[in-house]
Amino acid sequence: MAVVALAGGLGAPGVTTTAMALLMGWPLAEGHRVVLAEADPDGGAILPGALQGTLDNSHGLRNLAVAARQGQVTEAFWRQLVDVTDAETRDRLVLPGLYDPAHASAMEPVWRPLAALFAGIEEHGHDVLVDLGRRGAFGASAILAQRADVVLMVVRNTLRGLQSAQVRLDALREQLGGSAEIGILMVDEGPYPKEEARKHLGVPVVAVMPWRPKEARVFSDGAEQPRRFEVGELMRSARSAAVRVRELVEIRRSRLAPPPPESPSGRVVSGAR
Repeated sequence: MAVVALAGGLGAPGVTTTAMALLMGWPLAEGHRVVLAEADPDGGAILPGALQGTLDNSHGLRNLAVAARQGQVTEAFWRQLVDVTDAETRDRLVLPGLYDPAHASAMEPVWRPLAALFAGIEEHGHDVLVDLGRRGAFGASAILAQRADVVLMVVRNTLRGLQSAQVRLDALREQLGGSAEIGILMVDEGPYPKEEARKHLGVPVVAVMPWRPKEARVFSDGAEQPRRFEVGELMRSARSAAVRVRELVEIRRSRLAPPPPESPSGRVVSGAR
Protein backbone atom coordinates (compact mmCIF):
# COMPACT_ATOMS: atom_id res chain seq x y z
CA MET A 1 0.00 0.00 0.00
CA ALA A 2 1.08 3.58 -0.47
CA VAL A 3 0.84 7.11 0.91
CA VAL A 4 1.09 9.65 -1.89
CA ALA A 5 0.95 13.41 -1.30
CA LEU A 6 0.10 15.90 -4.05
CA ALA A 7 1.09 19.56 -3.86
CA GLY A 8 0.91 22.59 -6.13
CA GLY A 9 2.48 25.95 -6.73
CA LEU A 10 1.14 29.41 -7.38
CA GLY A 11 -2.06 29.79 -9.33
CA ALA A 12 -4.34 26.81 -9.78
CA PRO A 13 -2.34 23.95 -11.32
CA GLY A 14 -5.17 21.47 -10.73
CA VAL A 15 -4.07 19.55 -7.64
CA THR A 16 -7.55 18.60 -6.41
CA THR A 17 -8.83 17.73 -9.88
CA THR A 18 -5.76 15.56 -10.49
CA ALA A 19 -6.14 13.93 -7.06
CA MET A 20 -9.78 13.11 -7.79
CA ALA A 21 -8.86 11.63 -11.17
CA LEU A 22 -6.20 9.46 -9.50
CA LEU A 23 -8.70 8.39 -6.84
CA MET A 24 -11.18 7.18 -9.44
CA GLY A 25 -8.50 5.58 -11.61
CA TRP A 26 -6.52 3.93 -8.79
CA PRO A 27 -6.04 0.16 -9.30
CA LEU A 28 -7.60 -1.84 -6.48
CA ALA A 29 -7.13 -5.49 -5.64
CA GLU A 30 -10.09 -7.28 -4.10
CA GLY A 31 -10.74 -6.09 -0.58
CA HIS A 32 -8.51 -3.02 -0.89
CA ARG A 33 -9.54 0.64 -0.77
CA VAL A 34 -8.13 4.04 -1.59
CA VAL A 35 -8.76 7.22 0.40
CA LEU A 36 -8.31 10.81 -0.75
CA ALA A 37 -7.72 13.16 2.18
CA GLU A 38 -8.24 16.81 1.27
CA ALA A 39 -5.72 18.44 3.60
CA ASP A 40 -5.33 21.84 1.95
CA PRO A 41 -5.03 24.54 4.66
CA ASP A 42 -6.55 27.05 2.23
CA GLY A 43 -9.83 25.15 2.30
CA GLY A 44 -11.34 22.25 0.44
CA ALA A 45 -12.97 22.19 -2.98
CA ILE A 46 -14.50 18.70 -3.10
CA LEU A 47 -17.65 19.35 -1.06
CA PRO A 48 -18.84 22.28 -3.19
CA GLY A 49 -17.16 20.93 -6.34
CA ALA A 50 -17.17 17.22 -7.14
CA LEU A 51 -19.87 16.52 -4.53
CA GLN A 52 -21.88 19.62 -5.57
CA GLY A 53 -22.80 20.50 -2.02
CA THR A 54 -24.89 17.32 -1.59
CA LEU A 55 -23.40 16.91 1.89
CA ASP A 56 -23.36 19.45 4.67
CA ASN A 57 -20.36 20.04 6.89
CA SER A 58 -21.13 17.02 9.06
CA HIS A 59 -18.33 15.14 7.30
CA GLY A 60 -14.79 16.38 6.88
CA LEU A 61 -11.40 17.33 8.18
CA ARG A 62 -12.73 20.06 10.46
CA ASN A 63 -14.40 17.47 12.69
CA LEU A 64 -11.05 15.89 13.52
CA ALA A 65 -9.97 18.96 15.51
CA VAL A 66 -12.21 18.11 18.47
CA ALA A 67 -11.21 14.43 18.21
CA ALA A 68 -7.52 15.40 18.35
CA ARG A 69 -8.01 17.14 21.70
CA GLN A 70 -9.53 13.91 22.99
CA GLY A 71 -6.85 11.69 21.48
CA GLN A 72 -9.40 10.06 19.16
CA VAL A 73 -8.28 11.05 15.67
CA THR A 74 -8.14 7.45 14.43
CA GLU A 75 -11.66 6.60 15.59
CA ALA A 76 -13.10 9.85 14.22
CA PHE A 77 -11.28 9.57 10.88
CA TRP A 78 -13.22 6.52 9.71
CA ARG A 79 -16.54 8.20 10.49
CA GLN A 80 -15.69 11.22 8.33
CA LEU A 81 -15.10 9.35 5.06
CA VAL A 82 -17.51 9.77 2.16
CA ASP A 83 -18.10 7.13 -0.52
CA VAL A 84 -17.77 8.68 -3.99
CA THR A 85 -18.69 5.58 -5.99
CA ASP A 86 -22.10 5.32 -7.65
CA ALA A 87 -22.34 1.68 -6.53
CA GLU A 88 -21.67 2.62 -2.88
CA THR A 89 -18.91 0.03 -2.65
CA ARG A 90 -16.92 2.15 -0.16
CA ASP A 91 -13.67 1.30 -1.90
CA ARG A 92 -13.02 4.88 -3.09
CA LEU A 93 -13.42 7.27 -0.20
CA VAL A 94 -12.91 10.99 0.42
CA LEU A 95 -12.15 12.92 3.58
CA PRO A 96 -13.54 16.35 2.60
CA GLY A 97 -11.39 19.35 3.46
CA LEU A 98 -11.97 22.52 5.43
CA TYR A 99 -14.93 24.58 4.28
CA ASP A 100 -13.42 27.74 5.81
CA PRO A 101 -9.66 28.52 5.67
CA ALA A 102 -10.07 30.28 9.02
CA HIS A 103 -10.31 26.82 10.60
CA ALA A 104 -6.74 25.95 9.58
CA SER A 105 -5.26 27.28 12.82
CA ALA A 106 -7.39 24.83 14.81
CA MET A 107 -5.98 21.91 12.82
CA GLU A 108 -2.41 22.01 14.15
CA PRO A 109 -3.02 19.23 16.73
CA VAL A 110 -4.47 17.04 13.94
CA TRP A 111 -1.64 16.85 11.42
CA ARG A 112 0.81 14.67 13.34
CA PRO A 113 -1.64 11.95 14.45
CA LEU A 114 -3.19 12.03 10.99
CA ALA A 115 0.23 11.49 9.39
CA ALA A 116 0.84 8.55 11.75
CA LEU A 117 -2.57 7.12 10.84
CA PHE A 118 -1.82 7.34 7.12
CA ALA A 119 1.58 5.71 7.60
CA GLY A 120 -0.03 2.71 9.27
CA ILE A 121 -3.23 2.49 7.27
CA GLU A 122 -1.87 -0.17 4.91
CA GLU A 123 -2.67 -2.70 7.61
CA HIS A 124 -6.29 -2.11 6.63
CA GLY A 125 -5.58 -2.65 2.92
CA HIS A 126 -5.79 1.07 2.09
CA ASP A 127 -3.80 3.41 -0.11
CA VAL A 128 -3.94 7.11 0.74
CA LEU A 129 -3.79 10.15 -1.54
CA VAL A 130 -3.22 13.43 0.32
CA ASP A 131 -4.22 16.69 -1.38
CA LEU A 132 -1.95 19.31 0.20
CA GLY A 133 -2.95 22.15 -2.11
CA ARG A 134 -0.64 25.12 -2.51
CA ARG A 135 0.54 25.53 1.11
CA GLY A 136 0.04 22.15 2.73
CA ALA A 137 3.52 20.78 2.06
CA PHE A 138 4.91 23.54 4.28
CA GLY A 139 4.14 24.79 7.76
CA ALA A 140 2.30 22.76 10.37
CA SER A 141 0.80 20.29 7.89
CA ALA A 142 4.20 19.53 6.31
CA ILE A 143 4.40 16.35 8.42
CA LEU A 144 1.92 14.83 5.94
CA ALA A 145 4.47 15.26 3.15
CA GLN A 146 7.37 14.13 5.32
CA ARG A 147 5.64 10.84 6.19
CA ALA A 148 4.52 10.10 2.62
CA ASP A 149 6.20 7.58 0.33
CA VAL A 150 6.03 9.94 -2.63
CA VAL A 151 5.34 13.66 -2.97
CA LEU A 152 4.11 14.73 -6.40
CA MET A 153 4.12 18.35 -7.52
CA VAL A 154 1.27 19.03 -9.95
CA VAL A 155 2.65 21.34 -12.63
CA ARG A 156 1.25 22.85 -15.79
CA ASN A 157 3.89 22.93 -18.51
CA THR A 158 3.52 26.64 -19.16
CA LEU A 159 6.32 29.12 -18.47
CA ARG A 160 4.51 30.47 -15.41
CA GLY A 161 3.78 26.95 -14.19
CA LEU A 162 7.38 25.77 -14.52
CA GLN A 163 8.84 28.86 -12.87
CA SER A 164 6.42 28.59 -9.96
CA ALA A 165 7.19 24.89 -9.56
CA GLN A 166 10.94 25.48 -9.52
CA VAL A 167 10.74 27.67 -6.43
CA ARG A 168 8.42 25.24 -4.65
CA LEU A 169 10.53 22.22 -5.53
CA ASP A 170 13.71 23.82 -4.20
CA ALA A 171 11.98 24.44 -0.87
CA LEU A 172 10.44 20.97 -0.88
CA ARG A 173 13.77 19.22 -1.44
CA GLU A 174 15.30 21.12 1.47
CA GLN A 175 12.38 20.39 3.76
CA LEU A 176 11.98 16.68 2.98
CA GLY A 177 15.69 15.94 3.04
CA GLY A 178 15.20 12.67 1.20
CA SER A 179 12.42 11.37 3.46
CA ALA A 180 10.14 10.94 0.42
CA GLU A 181 10.52 10.56 -3.31
CA ILE A 182 9.69 13.73 -5.24
CA GLY A 183 8.20 13.68 -8.72
CA ILE A 184 6.14 15.71 -11.16
CA LEU A 185 2.62 15.10 -12.40
CA MET A 186 2.54 17.30 -15.48
CA VAL A 187 -0.72 18.78 -16.76
CA ASP A 188 -0.15 19.12 -20.50
CA GLU A 189 -1.57 22.60 -21.09
CA GLY A 190 1.54 24.40 -22.36
CA PRO A 191 4.23 24.09 -25.01
CA TYR A 192 7.03 22.48 -23.01
CA PRO A 193 7.49 18.72 -23.51
CA LYS A 194 8.00 16.23 -20.70
CA GLU A 195 11.76 15.93 -21.16
CA GLU A 196 12.30 19.69 -21.18
CA ALA A 197 10.25 20.04 -17.99
CA ARG A 198 12.33 17.30 -16.36
CA LYS A 199 15.60 19.01 -17.27
CA HIS A 200 14.38 22.42 -16.12
CA LEU A 201 13.03 21.19 -12.78
CA GLY A 202 15.60 18.48 -12.06
CA VAL A 203 12.84 16.08 -10.98
CA PRO A 204 11.43 13.10 -12.88
CA VAL A 205 8.08 13.54 -14.59
CA VAL A 206 6.18 10.55 -13.25
CA ALA A 207 3.16 10.95 -15.52
CA VAL A 208 1.47 13.40 -17.87
CA MET A 209 -2.19 14.30 -17.54
CA PRO A 210 -3.97 15.73 -20.60
CA TRP A 211 -5.46 19.19 -20.66
CA ARG A 212 -9.16 18.33 -21.02
CA PRO A 213 -11.23 21.05 -19.31
CA LYS A 214 -14.61 19.52 -20.17
CA GLU A 215 -13.67 16.16 -18.69
CA ALA A 216 -11.86 17.77 -15.74
CA ARG A 217 -15.04 19.63 -14.71
CA VAL A 218 -16.53 16.29 -13.67
CA PHE A 219 -14.00 16.29 -10.82
CA SER A 220 -13.64 20.02 -10.20
CA ASP A 221 -17.33 21.00 -10.36
CA GLY A 222 -19.38 17.81 -10.37
CA ALA A 223 -20.36 18.34 -14.00
CA GLU A 224 -22.24 15.66 -15.90
CA GLN A 225 -19.91 13.10 -17.40
CA PRO A 226 -19.37 13.56 -21.14
CA ARG A 227 -20.11 10.65 -23.41
CA ARG A 228 -17.56 7.82 -23.06
CA PHE A 229 -15.97 9.59 -20.09
CA GLU A 230 -14.64 6.41 -18.50
CA VAL A 231 -12.69 5.49 -21.63
CA GLY A 232 -11.75 9.08 -22.46
CA GLU A 233 -8.24 10.46 -22.44
CA LEU A 234 -8.39 11.91 -18.92
CA MET A 235 -9.43 8.67 -17.24
CA ARG A 236 -7.07 6.56 -19.34
CA SER A 237 -4.21 8.85 -18.32
CA ALA A 238 -5.33 8.79 -14.67
CA ARG A 239 -5.27 5.00 -14.60
CA SER A 240 -1.84 4.90 -16.24
CA ALA A 241 -0.54 7.57 -13.83
CA ALA A 242 -1.86 5.64 -10.84
CA VAL A 243 -0.05 2.49 -11.94
CA ARG A 244 3.18 4.44 -12.45
CA VAL A 245 2.90 6.06 -9.01
CA ARG A 246 2.35 2.67 -7.38
CA GLU A 247 5.43 1.36 -9.17
CA LEU A 248 7.46 4.31 -7.89
CA VAL A 249 6.36 3.54 -4.33
CA GLU A 250 7.34 -0.12 -4.69
CA ILE A 251 10.76 0.80 -6.10
CA ARG A 252 11.37 3.16 -3.19
CA ARG A 253 10.29 0.64 -0.58
CA SER A 254 12.42 -2.09 -2.14
CA ARG A 255 15.43 0.20 -2.02
CA LEU A 256 14.84 1.08 1.63
CA ALA A 257 14.01 -2.45 2.77
CA PRO A 258 16.62 -4.04 5.09
CA PRO A 259 18.69 -6.79 3.48
CA PRO A 260 17.60 -10.37 4.23
CA PRO A 261 19.45 -12.10 7.08
CA GLU A 262 22.33 -14.42 6.40
CA SER A 263 22.62 -18.01 7.53
CA PRO A 264 25.61 -19.10 9.69
CA SER A 265 27.33 -20.13 6.45
CA GLY A 266 27.11 -16.56 5.21
CA ARG A 267 24.44 -17.30 2.62
CA VAL A 268 21.32 -15.18 2.33
CA VAL A 269 18.32 -17.00 3.78
CA SER A 270 15.84 -17.38 0.93
CA GLY A 271 12.31 -16.22 1.70
CA ALA A 272 13.30 -14.69 5.03
CA ARG A 273 10.83 -12.23 6.50
